[in-house]
Amino acid sequence: MSELEELRGILDNTAHEIARVDDNPRTWLTSVIYLLGRLEQKEISANTAYRDAYREMLLALRDAIRNRLNTGGW
Repeated sequence: MSELEELRGILDNTAHEIARVDDNPRTWLTSVIYLLGRLEQKEISANTAYRDAYREMLLALRDAIRNRLNTGGW
């Protein structure tokens, strides 16, 4: 199993647990924001060069969410 496959398994389990703890999608936002904040803190504190890459990722995430709302697919 590759590291990416292993990570996806962890994320699948995490998504399942978030939905199990609270089945209201509105409250999932808190968990998503927490995760993004932890990733930002961890990576940018380790390497400030990632600051621009993190911003680019957030812009791409915004575009992916916009596409999801417009087309219904990821």
